[in-house]
Amino acid sequence: MGPVPAIGRCAGIGLVEMMVALVIGMLVTLASAAMLVAANGDFLHHGASARVNDGGRYALELIGQALRQAGYVDPAGGVGPTQEEGAGVKGLDARSVTRDGEGIDESSSASINGSDVLAVRFGGAGAGHGDGSVLDCAGFAVGIAEQGWSIFYVAPGEDGEAELRCKYRTDAGGWHADAVVRGVDTFQVLYGVDLDEPRDGVPNRYLNALGVRALDDAIAAQGDTPAEREQDRRRRSHWKRVVAVRVALLLHGEAGTRPGTRPLRFDLFGPAYAAGADDPGTHIDEAALRAPLRARARRLFEAAVMLRNRAGA
Repeated sequence: MGPVPAIGRCAGIGLVEMMVALVIGMLVTLASAAMLVAANGDFLHHGASARVNDGGRYALELIGQALRQAGYVDPAGGVGPTQEEGAGVKGLDARSVTRDGEGIDESSSASINGSDVLAVRFGGAGAGHGDGSVLDCAGFAVGIAEQGWSIFYVAPGEDGEAELRCKYRTDAGGWHADAVVRGVDTFQVLYGVDLDEPRDGVPNRYLNALGVRALDDAIAAQGDTPAEREQDRRRRSHWKRVVAVRVALLLHGEAGTRPGTRPLRFDLFGPAYAAGADDPGTHIDEAALRAPLRARARRLFEAAVMLRNRAGA
């Protein structure tokens, strides 16, 4: 009987090698997950930034179009603001207005972060409801026998999200308002007033609505009766001396679209704006906002518009 062949020794991985392989696999999986989370965060941030940019550019374009029509009167005999009614531009500081109230007469101090109200009034063009050359902020034509309004203000939507609204007069003579852009932190307005005599069309000072009102309150109105003095005050109102308007709009994106960053501070009209301490909403610190509103994509939009149509003296 021949020799019994030797049984070969079996070789494999031991417990140590298996543990090392598992650890390496877990590290690779965790690194991949972290990269996926970071990529998803960047995707959300860029998407929110794009939506904020589109909304901000549209809002500034709409406001600029309205301001360039301020005080317009059709040379063919159009209807514009009278001397007693006031100028083509007027505003309220740190206020909001109702959706269906008359113009800006029904206002409230319940504003979003001190947001302002900007009211623009202008005459129309074309017979009937207009030829389409003069539009209000909702895109409706205004006829030569009408006065158009474009009023911009901030109010919460049905879900509580703040939105910039456009308020306008309807064909039936009532009022309505539509949302222009959502996700508004604050909307601020300054008015460039020409204080020279004679006027040269160049703003000497930029004031908020309260500042313009203070100039009007200082007018030594003439007249024998209170009604006559009020009429004289309106005729000489400094709102008719507004030759330029600066607007600033701070918008935010959805929740969680700017994670892991420190709170930012936004200075509307710049950090050197002298009246900022007394003008609510011109300085926004993210750390002071409600927790759900922090860590969001944000952008500040600003524009300055020179008025084309000089108000009557």
